[in-house]
Amino acid sequence: MPETGEGRARPVSPADDLQIAGLVPLSTVDWPGRLVATVFCQGCPWNCFYCHNRALIPTRTPGAVPWGRVRGLLARRRGLLDGVVFTGGEALRQDALADAAAEVKEAGFAVGLHTAGCYPGRLEDMVARGLVDWVGLDVKALPEHSEAVIGRPGGVKAWQALEILVAARAGGGPSFEVRTTVVPGDVTADDAVEVARRVRDAGARVFALQQARGEGTSGDFAVTAPGWDAQCERMAERIEDLGWERFTYRAA
Repeated sequence: MPETGEGRARPVSPADDLQIAGLVPLSTVDWPGRLVATVFCQGCPWNCFYCHNRALIPTRTPGAVPWGRVRGLLARRRGLLDGVVFTGGEALRQDALADAAAEVKEAGFAVGLHTAGCYPGRLEDMVARGLVDWVGLDVKALPEHSEAVIGRPGGVKAWQALEILVAARAGGGPSFEVRTTVVPGDVTADDAVEVARRVRDAGARVFALQQARGEGTSGDFAVTAPGWDAQCERMAERIEDLGWERFTYRAA
């Protein structure tokens, strides 16, 4: 579980405005192959029904962890951590993210980012400024079905973010993984193989299929069903057969 703390120190840099809901000092799962600290940013403009960080969705909830705690952690773990992953919520929602990422880079650490692609313009700016080294991009569903998943219009933005990352990668920009999360009996499962096909056709080369988890969600939907694991395994086989540099199947 992420650490939390009370109060916020007086800002000493723009990064201190980052609203942080929690901090995991050491993670082996948030950036494949890297040891990182994970910063959970408060607030998200979308309302995905299967979100397992629902407490992080409200944008008016104040941060619980001051940025100074992250700064201090990095000072103590120089040479031990590879980098910092910013996640959420939706980290790109906050203007202070770029300043925080710049501090991490200046301290000698790599920057990873989890995003649903809600803000493709901000993603493009961070990539252009060299402030991110790796991105985990969540593509929820096909554009025509995304509103049923995210609870808002705008799912096409994730596909715009994908275009930005593919173009940047071709020019030596950050590596990235596209992920799709599936729920039994839902459009996410119906779309998963076609999402992967379109992602592959768009130029992505690393993909992950993920089963939704029940922890931290609203609890008003099922994350499993009779035959669900077998169905997911068949989906994974079909997606892997599309051909990737790396494909990962993450069971719940």
